[in-house]
Amino acid sequence: MVNELVQSLAEADQSAFLFLNSFHNSFWDFFMTAYTGKFIWIPMYASILFVLFRNYHWKTVLFCLIAIALTITFADQVCATLIRPIVERPRPANLSSPIADLVYIVNGHRGGSYGFPSCHASNSFGLAFFLILLFRKQWLSLFICCWAIVNCYTRIYLGLHYPGDLLVGMLVGCIGASIMYGLLRVVSKENFTKARNTETISYVGLITILGIIIYAFIKA
Repeated sequence: MVNELVQSLAEADQSAFLFLNSFHNSFWDFFMTAYTGKFIWIPMYASILFVLFRNYHWKTVLFCLIAIALTITFADQVCATLIRPIVERPRPANLSSPIADLVYIVNGHRGGSYGFPSCHASNSFGLAFFLILLFRKQWLSLFICCWAIVNCYTRIYLGLHYPGDLLVGMLVGCIGASIMYGLLRVVSKENFTKARNTETISYVGLITILGIIIYAFIKA
């Protein structure tokens, strides 16, 4: 009974992946490749640091940075070190995957061996959920949540993760963010909801996305 349920879920996951992976053209190839990069978001990460320093004492900022670092570390290690070696689920584009020949990939990139759960999704949602809990600003929460969702979809588009990989990664990231935010509140005793200038993070993020769009149009 359990094996049948797992098999059904795996088949549904594969079907959902193949559907979501099928929407592609040259513009989206460049857009998704750029969007999923690590260094492209350095300006947005810097804006987070700017907002923290604009609102809090340096010791509080230090606590926040430690909490964010621990959130990312928790998310990354739980996925990569704890779960992946146990589950050993090949990435969709991995040549050992049963659907490898059906997967659309970009620039021949197939990723590593295993993809469950997604560290990319875990890290993205870990950061996003931490900021949502930290600042509790409606527009920032909406932007950063959309940012993380698109970040997750890039992994499907590029053939590197199943939707199930992403959902579990998202859950791990949110759990890590909740734990570290709780510890931060205990240590700092700060009321972070009164922070100002949080819209700066959204503005810098949107400008970055606009830059990615322009880049993709030019390259396509």
